[in-house]
Amino acid sequence: MDDFKQDKNKREEPMSFMARVVSVGFFGGLFWGLVGYVAYYLNLSKIGPALILAPWALGKWKSLWLGQLIGVIAISLLSILVAICYRYLLAKVKSMAGGLFFGIVLWVIVFYLLHPIFPGLETMGKIGRNTIATTLCLYILYGIFVGYSISFEYQERQPSKSGEST
Repeated sequence: MDDFKQDKNKREEPMSFMARVVSVGFFGGLFWGLVGYVAYYLNLSKIGPALILAPWALGKWKSLWLGQLIGVIAISLLSILVAICYRYLLAKVKSMAGGLFFGIVLWVIVFYLLHPIFPGLETMGKIGRNTIATTLCLYILYGIFVGYSISFEYQERQPSKSGEST
């Protein structure tokens, strides 16, 4: 009985900020990677999550469901690093504009700067408006999700200033 009271009185230690950033990054990549796969499956985009495997993996299996699933997992893991970058660059931004900007910058990095490392990825002129619109929207939504979640957590952890109402 005494152990029960001790367990009841113990409070759970809150997650550290970096642990929260890592979890937001992983689950953001997982969720939006799956949404990207659904968009690919429904032919809203010519590009699926398996694009991340293109520089390293050979074979046609990448375009099948297993390759897409492995791509989603790889995106989830890479998304942890992306969330950590957001934490150090833009965590102090109090609006969704930081996440929106971050999502657009990520899209530009992937589709313009990293374009040469993805064999088989068509140029922007040939890729099609549907794919461009779909992927840009996914990156923006991902950026807003990660950005706003991290910024909100950052603001919650800041000590409140005296004299300000909450």
